[in-house]
Amino acid sequence: MVGGGLAGLVAACAIAKAGLDVIHLAPAAPVDHRTSALMVPSVRILQDLGLVDDPGDLGVPLEKIRIIDATHRLIRAPEALFDSAEVNEKAFGWNFANTAMSAQFSRRIETLSNLNQLEASATGLSKGKNGWQLSLSDGRSIETRLVVGADGKRSFVRNAAGISIHETQHKQSALVCDLALSFPLNGESVEYHYENGPFTLVPAGGKKANLVWIDRAKKLSEIKALAPEAILAAIQKKSQNLFGTLELETAAFVFPLSSFKAGRLGKEGIVLVGEAAHAFPPIGAQGLNLSLRDVAALTECIGRTGQTKPDWAIGVSKAYDEARAHDIGRTKMMVGALFNSLLSEMLPAQVLRSGGIWALKTTPYLRKFAFDMGMGPR
Repeated sequence: MVGGGLAGLVAACAIAKAGLDVIHLAPAAPVDHRTSALMVPSVRILQDLGLVDDPGDLGVPLEKIRIIDATHRLIRAPEALFDSAEVNEKAFGWNFANTAMSAQFSRRIETLSNLNQLEASATGLSKGKNGWQLSLSDGRSIETRLVVGADGKRSFVRNAAGISIHETQHKQSALVCDLALSFPLNGESVEYHYENGPFTLVPAGGKKANLVWIDRAKKLSEIKALAPEAILAAIQKKSQNLFGTLELETAAFVFPLSSFKAGRLGKEGIVLVGEAAHAFPPIGAQGLNLSLRDVAALTECIGRTGQTKPDWAIGVSKAYDEARAHDIGRTKMMVGALFNSLLSEMLPAQVLRSGGIWALKTTPYLRKFAFDMGMGPR
């Protein structure tokens, strides 16, 4: 198991609980200051693995989603509010700090006797007598039937296995930081739609909020370089002063956005999960949710295949590749449609987007369909 991020921690835990002996390569990494909105099905995956007990102890519930069209276009969408009570859930999901999840997951997996975590990285990958030979940064080597790559967008495992990607670098980046508001969000995620991307305030408990601001990369880089007072003034303007006076709780970080899907997710005993397999802009909270569905599918494939034959890992990688094709393809289409329809300057696209939000606002069946698409299989 290669990769010490959230997807790697969950995958290492899940595979160990599926009965395999796991060596988890998890070198020290920079602190991840972001948050992740995990929908109900994803939270249940974590609960089934024993990584999360009551999600309210670790995260903040997302009970409502409000969309505000803040563009200055001729055709604008109506303001829309979606409530989790419509799908008989207390919340669509919970907003978790990545640092809190990482710390809790690491503590929980320490109790697994068949999981050995090493602070080493993979430096070489080649065919061995009985599967794959991994060379480590500490000079050791490992021979294994199954290699799981959860080592991010620049995945060593993916590149060493010769699995290609076609990556699209977007003109947009994402600026993230934590804010203190004058008024609490009360469990409501507020998403302003602007011409160059959404500006989203996600509840973080009390009067705190996490900001995800997607805009032109050059503009956000210029804003990040400003003094804190000037950064705050830009954020205040974007929020349309709906939440009173704002305060910066953390520094602002800017992340470039890109999209890709690996040509194959499984190959000859190698499988890819998380951002080693796919990456999309943070629209509709699909990032880590999709990664957790990767993990669930992988453990299901391991359980179905069994380990009685020498080539069992090849069977797992083939079954996993087939199992994840539909969900990832569907997510890629959904995120692409949402992202491109917002950015498009073409009038037909604006009409379709506005009409689509009107339909979601007024048609119960379409609202339920949208909830199911956004939350994933329940």
